[in-house]
Parts: sequence; C-alpha cells; structure tokens
Amino acid sequence: MIVFMKKLKTISPFNIIVFAIILITILYVIFNILNPAPSKYSKDETEITGIIYECKKTDKKTAINIKGKENILINFYDNFNCRLGQTITAQGEMQKPQNNTNFYLFNYKNYLLSQKINYIFQADKIEVTNKNIPLIYQIKNTLNKHIENYQSKPYLNALVLGNDDEINENIQNSYQTNGITHLLAISGAQITLFSSILLFLFNKIFSKNTSYLITIIFLLIYLFITDFQSSVIRATIFFIILTINKQFDLKLNTIFILIITACFILIINPFIIYSLGFVLSFTVSFYLILFKNLIDKYQNYFSKTLVISLIAFFSSAPIIINTFFKLNLLSPIINLYFVPLMTFIIYPLALITFVFKPLDIIFLNIINVMENVSLKLSNIDLFNLSLCHVNILIFIIYYIVITIILYKWQKGQNNILILFIILMIHHNINYINPVSSLTMIDVGQGDSFLLKLKHNKGNILIDTGGELPYDDKEPYDIAKNITIPYMQAEGIDKLDYLIITHGDFDHAGMTLNLIKNFKIKNIILNKENNELANKIIKKFQGKITNISEGSIKINSTTLEFLNGLNTHNENDDSLIIYSKIEDKNILLMGDASNKSEEYLLNTYNLSKMDILKVGHHGSNTSSSKKFIQKVSPKISLISAGKNNVYGHPHQETLDKLKNSKILVTKKDGAVKINLNDLTINTAR
Repeated sequence: MIVFMKKLKTISPFNIIVFAIILITILYVIFNILNPAPSKYSKDETEITGIIYECKKTDKKTAINIKGKENILINFYDNFNCRLGQTITAQGEMQKPQNNTNFYLFNYKNYLLSQKINYIFQADKIEVTNKNIPLIYQIKNTLNKHIENYQSKPYLNALVLGNDDEINENIQNSYQTNGITHLLAISGAQITLFSSILLFLFNKIFSKNTSYLITIIFLLIYLFITDFQSSVIRATIFFIILTINKQFDLKLNTIFILIITACFILIINPFIIYSLGFVLSFTVSFYLILFKNLIDKYQNYFSKTLVISLIAFFSSAPIIINTFFKLNLLSPIINLYFVPLMTFIIYPLALITFVFKPLDIIFLNIINVMENVSLKLSNIDLFNLSLCHVNILIFIIYYIVITIILYKWQKGQNNILILFIILMIHHNINYINPVSSLTMIDVGQGDSFLLKLKHNKGNILIDTGGELPYDDKEPYDIAKNITIPYMQAEGIDKLDYLIITHGDFDHAGMTLNLIKNFKIKNIILNKENNELANKIIKKFQGKITNISEGSIKINSTTLEFLNGLNTHNENDDSLIIYSKIEDKNILLMGDASNKSEEYLLNTYNLSKMDILKVGHHGSNTSSSKKFIQKVSPKISLISAGKNNVYGHPHQETLDKLKNSKILVTKKDGAVKINLNDLTINTAR
C-alpha cells in the first residue's frame, strides 16, 4: 500500500488531466454514436440552399458537397459547372443513406457520417443563387485552376491539394495491393517538411514565437485547402499542441500529445471514428511513437526504414484485414523502394513542380516509373493473402500479440517471424473451419448465393446479380463492390464453381466482371446459349459445362440439376439445384416458373426441404400452392431489391410460405445460414 501511494505521488498532474480527457472523450463518442443529434434537415424537403465546398465530376454525375443548415451531399445526373464557394439552390428529393446490407462490407452511411453528412439530395435542378465567392474559396479555386493544364495533375492534386480521385483506378488498386496507398495521403512527415520550410523562412523575418504563430495560421489554411483530410488534421493539430508543449515547457510525453490530438478531433466530430484514414493514421502513429526506441536502435537508413515499415505494417494489419480482406506480405519490402522515392524525390518535386510548370514533364516521367513498378509488383500473387474478416475478440487478440512481440523486439528478442506465421495460419483458416454455410448475398433486384463447404472443400457461387443502368446513371458494379469483397471477407480467394442458372442480367450480369477480377476454376451454364453466354464462352479460359439435368460432385458434396424442360425460355429453363449438405435438404429454384415446378413434381419424388430458395424473387409466376405444400420448406429465401418495380415478393407467394421462416433481402439484407444447425444471421 505504501509503495502504491508513493507511485501515485509521482504521477504528473498533466498525466491525470490527459487520462481524464481520454475518459471523457470515450464517453462522449459512445454517447453521440448511441444518441446521434437529429439532422437539421427534414426528409420531406424538396429544396435546399448552401455553399459548395467540394465538387467531384464523372462522365454521368456531379457530386456536390454543400454547407447549408449542415453538410449535405447533392447528386446531380447532368452537367454542372460548379465552383467552390458558390451559393446554389437545388430542387429534388431528400434521401436517407442506408446502412450496409451485406456482412462486413463498406458502410456508406457511416462514411458520410464521418463527414458530418446525414442526408443525400438527389437533385433534378440546380441554380447558382450567389456568385460572390469568399476569399478562402477563391484561393482554393485559383490553386485548382493553376494545375488544370498540368500533365501530372492527378498527382499534384493528391500530393499538394490532398485529392487522389483523379489517379487511374487500376493504378490505385496496385498501390492498395502493394500496401503503399498511405504514400499518396499528405502525411505527418510532409506536414513536418512543409512547416519546417515555413519556420525557416519566417525565423529570418520575425521572432521565434511570431514565426510559430504564422506557421500555424498557414497550416490551418492548408488544412482547409486539403479538405480536412484525416492525416492533415492529425499532423496539423499535433504540430500545434507540440508547439504549445515546447513553448510553455509542459513536459507532455509525445504519445500523450498524439492522444490529446485524437481526443480533440473526436470531440469536434465523434463520427470521424468511422473514417478509415483517421483510424489508420492514429494507430500507425501511436505504434511508431510507442516503439521509437526500437526504431532508434538502427542507424542505417534502410534498416531504420525497414523497421518503420514493419511496425506500420503490423500495427495496421488487423484494420486492413477487416476493411480490405487482403494483405501483401511483401509490403514492408516494397516500402523500402517507395518510401525513399516518395520522401526524397516525388513529394519535394511535386512542390517544386507546383510552382515551376516547366518541370511537369520530368515529374510525370518519374511518376510513370513509379506506376509501372507498382503495377508489376501488384501482379505477384504469391504473397498477396486473402484473410477472412475477424470478430472483435480476435481483433483485440491480434493487437495484444502484435504489441507483445514488438515490445520484446525492443528489448532485444526478435520474434517478428511469429506474426508472419500467424498471418499464414489466418490465410488458411478455412481448412479448419468445421461449418458449411449458405449466404444469400444482397445484390438488389437479382440473385447471388454463396455455398461455402466446411474444411475448404468447395466454394460455389450461384448467380452473380446485375443491375442495368437507367436514366443515364452510372452502372453499379456489384462484382467489384459486393460479391468479390464478400467472398474475400469469407477468406475465399478462388471459386471452384460459378453456376449461372440462366442468362437474365439480374442473375448473370456480373459474370464477365467476375471472370476478369476473380479466380474461377469451372463455370456451369444452362443450355440456353444467349448473347451473354457466348461472351462468357469467349472470355473464360477454364472449363465450361452446359447442363440442364445431371450432377456434379465437389469432394463429398453432390449438386443435382433437376430441370430438363428445354423450352427455350430463360426463366422456364433456369437451372434448379438440389443438394443435401450436413443432412440438410436445399433446393435452389433460380427463376423457375410454375411450369418448371410442375415438371419437378411429375419427374422427381421431392423431399421436404430445410431451405428453399424461392423461385423468381417471390413472383406469383412461381411457387404454386401444390409445389410449396410438397417441399414444405423450413426456411424460405427470397432475393428482391428494395422498392423494385415488379412488387417482388408478391403477397400471395408470401401467404403460401407462411408456415416457413421467410427471409427477404430487401427487409433482412444478406442472410447467412449455418448448415450444421440452421442458425440464421441477417445483415440488418
């Protein structure tokens, strides 16, 4: 007790204040997330007014962020010449962003909340009501206009103005694969360089205190210019608090300064906790400061850079795993090339090129070299691991293990190899997974079902979904945004079979995208060789099988195909799939009609089904009373889009299925069923 009291006396009052700030911040964030403040807008509003603070244009859409009663995002599917700082009035419809309806995937609602946006406004008409632009926006417009004719504009935008939207998507994907996306964000090192240059210049003119004050003002202006990026916010506020700490000799520990910085930002905007940039920026910075003594042990530049890369790699790994479901083991090595290139050549040259346009072509050539190297490295698949999503308990255990191993390394005991071994075990976790599952993926008005067999004995995707573009809106890539990420979240890096029940776009529309972007060993099509089927046959390099009746065996599991009608009608000729897995009878009906059901009743002695994938999205053209009585499902799955124009599922179909557990994607989101015990999880 005496020893404990002595320790208490040694605790600094500043440390007590810091701990109090941390506790208050945690409680404040939890309270605000559980009890969000109501929006100042109403869902019924059809006209809004505000000042443009961000504008992004694509071929078919202009996305405009305005400050009105509060921040709001306007989508306008027409050409609009927007300038930052303009006051506009928009007419249209207010929409509430929805939570993610598929397990583990990107939550757009939370992303918007991190930017203090509660509503999306779909505009039919936009009118500029005030062309008098405030000075700060004039500066921003001038900077944007200054780089408009640069050939290296995408990278000047990213590295100087903080906007990487214009960098080619394939290049961005390669950076993400290689684990170097962080180099495109304006980092603490770049802010440190920028502030050091300013301090050096101002110290020649003003006193030290005045130089710090002017530098802080410049950094705050730069923060505005870069659209308050998380990394710039962190670096700027960190610099300000560090300056206060130094000037007033507060003796605050650097790691406490980082924590105070995070607390300050969270109190301003509690929902920034949903920002990946914010979480990664602070997590990596925290670990780099925490293990500064380990870094300082290495004097050689490349050794030091490798240690920094390893700490950054492992401290960010659990977050990256649960966000992108992939991790490149070569990333720390790759950073040995890209970090010096970016730090000593590309970023300084970007600043100089921004001022002296004649250097544009030189800068562009160096960028081209970097892009080509990144593309080649990203094609090395051997070390690019698919890693399934982990729950919160495993997530915490990951960080405990990472911290212990880095701590022991700092003490002289290097067990870093253990972390790589853990990642390899994680990568192969499906081989010890004792559970088979069936997931009805929410792809809107379409079908896509993932059958995952235990012990990695087979992964089968049945249909791909597909949304046709309408009203000149941009087509939504379901494969890229939903199907592939979900399979990766399940730890799946290849499909044993892709089965296309029939050629309708809402079932098969994403097939070519899947072939292009995911490993598939076999494809099964029905016997209707429509235009899409012919394209698939031309593009796919693996084995294609056309089938109506018959069976395939995947290890110990058999899939039986039951529809032998061959009417040359896509829906009537949908592949109907029956399988018995873990002693559970499963029947998947595609878009099969009453005619197909009659064929099944006349041809097969159907059993009672544990799971029925209801035909044709619950339409009244399927699911006859006689058929439903025969199969008598325990669980009925219906894939139907929210507000779909067909009115699926129809009430008469739901009435016929009332004795079963009915699950519909437009209400329940994605549905995952454990086939061992029929446990059901829904995304909503």
